[in-house]
Amino acid sequence: MTSVRSGKDSSVLAERPLFLGIDTGGTYTDAVLWSEAAGVVAKAKSLTTRHDLAIGISGAVDAVLTKAAVEPTAVKLVSMSTTLATNALVEGQGGRVALVMIGFGEADLNRDGLKSALGHDPVVFCGGGHDVHGNAAPLDLSALETALPGLAGTVSGFAVCAYFAVRNPAHEIAARDLIRDRTGLPVTASHEISAKLGGPRRALTTLLNARLISMIDRLIAATEGFLEKRGISAPLMVVRGDGALVSAEFARQRPIETILSGPAASLVGARHMTGLDDAVVSDIGGTTTDVAVLDRGRPRLDPEGATVGGFRTMVEAVAMRTFGLGGDSEVALEDGGLIPRILLGPRRLVPLSLAAVAHEAIVLGELERQARAPNPSRTDGRFAFRTGVPERLAAGLSAAEERLYLLIDELPQPLDKILASTAQNATLSRLVSRGLVHVSGFTPSDAAHVLGRQSNWNAGAARLGAELFARKRDGRGQVLAASPEALAERVLAALTRQSAEVILETAFAEDGLDGAATVAHALVQRAVDAHPGIARLTVALDRPVIGLGASASLHYVGLPELVGNRCIVPEHAGVANALGAVVGQVRVTAEAVVSQPKEGLFRVAAGSTIVDFTEEAEALDAAERSVRVAVAERAQAAGTDAANVDVERRISAATIEGQRSFIEARIVATAAGRPRVAS
Repeated sequence: MTSVRSGKDSSVLAERPLFLGIDTGGTYTDAVLWSEAAGVVAKAKSLTTRHDLAIGISGAVDAVLTKAAVEPTAVKLVSMSTTLATNALVEGQGGRVALVMIGFGEADLNRDGLKSALGHDPVVFCGGGHDVHGNAAPLDLSALETALPGLAGTVSGFAVCAYFAVRNPAHEIAARDLIRDRTGLPVTASHEISAKLGGPRRALTTLLNARLISMIDRLIAATEGFLEKRGISAPLMVVRGDGALVSAEFARQRPIETILSGPAASLVGARHMTGLDDAVVSDIGGTTTDVAVLDRGRPRLDPEGATVGGFRTMVEAVAMRTFGLGGDSEVALEDGGLIPRILLGPRRLVPLSLAAVAHEAIVLGELERQARAPNPSRTDGRFAFRTGVPERLAAGLSAAEERLYLLIDELPQPLDKILASTAQNATLSRLVSRGLVHVSGFTPSDAAHVLGRQSNWNAGAARLGAELFARKRDGRGQVLAASPEALAERVLAALTRQSAEVILETAFAEDGLDGAATVAHALVQRAVDAHPGIARLTVALDRPVIGLGASASLHYVGLPELVGNRCIVPEHAGVANALGAVVGQVRVTAEAVVSQPKEGLFRVAAGSTIVDFTEEAEALDAAERSVRVAVAERAQAAGTDAANVDVERRISAATIEGQRSFIEARIVATAAGRPRVAS
């Protein structure tokens, strides 16, 4: 048994159950072994392997069990957070799905970003839907029945949203059952995802959920398979976007609720490690930077729903802002200008230094060939290779996409050998968005390797990539940088600077301003740069920054002078997500609505059940009984046997000429408790 920093000996560990926390990020998979007695017993990292997630998970978990010198049977609970769903939405990835809209028209696609989210995926409009009181219009699913034979082989799932389905889900249930019967494919119905009004945004949330199902299912299946092979017989939990824990099966059906799962877990971990009640938490990973605010020891929640990848969903989550900025962000040049700025993100690339770990001869050989060319090319230092996802996910490719996809295999291939025209860049981007192809190129992680500040991958490939990038020309016709080292310094400085900007943008937004516009203002830019002048400007946060992520200690060194406050990077900052995953609670809600369709009639809508009463008090009591039963069942399914239930009645009423008039009531039950552990 290894020693523990807290001073607890092996006998203490033997007396207490051990909890295993796992975080599967876009670049790394982290594992932490934790106990209430000893705290962090051991921690480890392994590269995330997107083509087979079990490889990365097993690497991290095996390492942490070895470090702790404990048997797998000692683990009594496994809890997992993940940034995979968040990263997929930021990068525009996910399965191709069909959206079924019941009672809506094409004009509704223009609301709440639904058309943009839908992209080129198919949509089917059907007659039907309900009014605000749950009264039905005639249902006509003939358009869906006609479309199903052609859709079955081209999509990975369906999303169904009916007008006012939260007041009566009957039409969604009918469509869902029809699709499952005819295709056998996964179907997400909007009433299962959210009880909030707002059809187009609920449809958007349902659409994104359907896209994520196969991805989260692969992650959970990989984890369950690994745990079984290792002899770990313990409940598997997943962190939701609000920081609560739910069972793996619960998460399988509602993967959209795992967006911001990793960031939410990191907030729980940050508070646990630092004890700070007030802070700005900035978690930098390979693909994204997630920024949130701690107030009086609790994370601020987003009352409007989580926003990820430019889409505002109906998912209740921490008020986290996610930016496409990380160690593996794409490095590009600003268009135009004599001295172009270095631009980072939002797309993630596989770092050249990482690609060369498994394919050193290919990557180094092609980079050296390009370096010998007399003139630089726009595709220098770029490679493409397949992600390794199942072939069925490649269904529905256009002819151009299929031709290019067939040219790409599992080995890195230089873009200058597979792209015959500039137009194919757009085709390649679509394959990347579908999650079928990875692109490798120069990233901040490579820059860190060039300067010797990171050494876990292939520094030779990183240096060659920097050399190729440095010889690009600026608007004056001069090379971009005099040396690979000079370019690497510029890239890392740009990452620190952009990190400061996203932190300040979050702070301005939390203060009620337009965060992006405010931080881009010339006065704020002068203040951040400490620009000299007769009028000197400063900008400063009112609370410290907690820096999280494996690379936080590297990229946040220069942060204090840019944000005007200190930056704390805790000892276990690199595994905050995995740690936060094991110290949280299960928390679920159930909701019923009581409306008054006409004077003296009180209608209770709870799930798929609608019941009418003649007395308000009787209806409210029935609604409360219903949500208590529903939330208890949901808590059991979510993974806790000891939940405390609280019920809140939110009654809207008006007084007109001295007479009280009932409008509507929402009865919300919340159940919370620690997850069940193996005996």
